[in-house]
Amino acid sequence: MQQKLFSDRALVRLMIPLIVEQALTILVGMCDGVMVSTVGEAAISGVSLVDMINTVVLTLFAALATGGAVVTSQFLGARQQEKARQSAAQLVLMSGTTGLAAAVLCLVFAREVMRLFFGSISDEVMEAGLIYLRITALSFPFIALYNAGAAIFRSVGNSKISMKVSLLMNAINVVGNAFCIFVLKMGVAGVAVPTLVSRMVAAVVILALACDKRQQLSLEKAYLGSVDRRMMGNILRIGVPSAFENAFFQLGRLIVVSMIALFGTTQTSANAVANTLDSIGVIIGQAMGLAMVTVVGQSVGAGDVEQTKYYTKKLMIWTYIMQGLSNVLIILFVDQLIGFYSSLSEETVALARTLVLIHTSCAIVMWPASFVLPNALRAANDVKFTMYVGIGSMVAFRIAGSWILCVSMGMGAVGVWIAMVADWICRISFFLPRMISGKWKSKYASV
Repeated sequence: MQQKLFSDRALVRLMIPLIVEQALTILVGMCDGVMVSTVGEAAISGVSLVDMINTVVLTLFAALATGGAVVTSQFLGARQQEKARQSAAQLVLMSGTTGLAAAVLCLVFAREVMRLFFGSISDEVMEAGLIYLRITALSFPFIALYNAGAAIFRSVGNSKISMKVSLLMNAINVVGNAFCIFVLKMGVAGVAVPTLVSRMVAAVVILALACDKRQQLSLEKAYLGSVDRRMMGNILRIGVPSAFENAFFQLGRLIVVSMIALFGTTQTSANAVANTLDSIGVIIGQAMGLAMVTVVGQSVGAGDVEQTKYYTKKLMIWTYIMQGLSNVLIILFVDQLIGFYSSLSEETVALARTLVLIHTSCAIVMWPASFVLPNALRAANDVKFTMYVGIGSMVAFRIAGSWILCVSMGMGAVGVWIAMVADWICRISFFLPRMISGKWKSKYASV
């Protein structure tokens, strides 16, 4: 093995800002839910349903950013600085275009999209959802550009920049939500407008910083003004399978939520609350997944298989320890966390508690191997395998399994979450043997 690319101190410097950034995103989402819950259960249901649609769109942006981060990290590991700059610029161009296209589609077909996935919801929930969808759709180009800028900084191991910009973005969002909901009494729009404004500011700030010549990997205007099809192809080679897999994953979640919606507002609201709280338990895992892309990507670029295995093992161990502790804390304080939500019925609170306990107890053992480990495979160019496994498992367990347990057997949201755990088990049974066997090396090639 060559001289280590990352010291433990460098890994910690990469990880901590990523954890903070993920925590900010989740906690602000929780604050949004708590504040909008004061408007009523129809409002929180409408916002939570649209957030599922938005998550599908944002997943596309995140997957594209992941493709750019992998390619840029590999060029950096290979000491090809100029090509790294080219890939960074092409990522920005592609992200902006994709974000604009997504915004137009959601604005034009807002009601049709809502009817497609949630046709059985009440008119009150539908109207709340439409207001939220139309306003947040305007922010898609900006959040796509922010993701691209953040991916550029993470590629060089400088996650502190994206953390600071995320802090600014989320501060604007929270303060704006409080002002618009409690002072201006804007209802659902009071949650959506600050989201739009905060994402606009974040996109401008992070791209301005990325263009600074003093940065290790600065954006070059010459590369921003031209299309490099070969470089875009390199990014899409990683990004498209990841986007397809992750978008299908979120689409599958939309389908199962539509199944839960058949059982009424109580089940929908409980599912929304549980999703938010469970997101807290995987903050560390999501951050470590991003770190895995940077660290393994640079190891691949350096052409060092041993470092790839070494850092994958190290980051997985760290993930299990830290995420395990966070999930234990959620189990201990589950009642207090659910108590932050007002206007919920006793039945909704009881169901939310059950769902949270199902997720956290199983996530301690299963979540890292299901969702962090495959990022090491993606960063080593083994993207088609992860795509096939992810989509196959989603269809077999999350969708078909949910239909059997939730709808056919009448278990409602609990049936969906049991099917979710079965999906995790399936993923582990493929990803773990793949990494241990070394078959991923067949896709391994330095840039």
